[in-house]
Amino acid sequence: MSTEVPLHERVHDALRDRIGRGHWAAGTRLPSEAALCREFGTSRGPVRRALAVLREEGYIVGGRGRPPLVGRVVPTQPFSTFTSFTEWARAIGKEPGQRMVEAGPRPAPSVIAGFLGLDEGAAVVQVVRVRTLDGVPTMVERTSFPPEIGSLLTDLDHDRGSMHAHLVSRGVDLRRARHTIDAVAANPLDSEVLAVHAGAPLLRERRITFDSGRRPLEYADERYLPDLATFTIENEADRRTPLTRSHPEPAPTAR
Repeated sequence: MSTEVPLHERVHDALRDRIGRGHWAAGTRLPSEAALCREFGTSRGPVRRALAVLREEGYIVGGRGRPPLVGRVVPTQPFSTFTSFTEWARAIGKEPGQRMVEAGPRPAPSVIAGFLGLDEGAAVVQVVRVRTLDGVPTMVERTSFPPEIGSLLTDLDHDRGSMHAHLVSRGVDLRRARHTIDAVAANPLDSEVLAVHAGAPLLRERRITFDSGRRPLEYADERYLPDLATFTIENEADRRTPLTRSHPEPAPTAR
């Protein structure tokens, strides 16, 4: 059985990559079908299929006799890079950045203690940072670690380095994660650092990261501006991504 990627998918992936990386800005007119056929060495069929999928995904707009234009694309983050904002940013051609708000030990609220398998009030190391894409504030990141993991961050420059990459380099086994995505109203800190009004809707991703023995190593509460980031899941008919619907978990009050 051939594993070669169909031509229309290769055309689609190439064009989507150019749009996602900003090679073609929003409003730019795409090359003509004839030009794309010449570039990819194909007939109009695969090119039209690729354009149809891009239109469905919102990467291009126009049709019915009008030339296709690049749409306004919100960067999307797949599950495979959820544990590293830095990796995701670079994958979409953006420069990741961060500004540390606070870092240090604090008593664990009951919910965080429960997620990390600790007693309520036990010490955790919490890091609060503002994450940016090309210098634009995009997300407020609140991450809590058990003391033995948090102690490994003492030599990390939180205004420059990737916590995920740093911990992996120190031998921490960040193997598996459980993600919960929902909406939340911006609290005063969110409002201040993301320049939105208090109560504005934010896209929240909560993550518990485990090692290969299923021991919880990290709890994260990450709040994104919804017009700057979205999340995606890709399913295959013969290998489906498991999805569940559950009652929202109670979240600790975040500063």
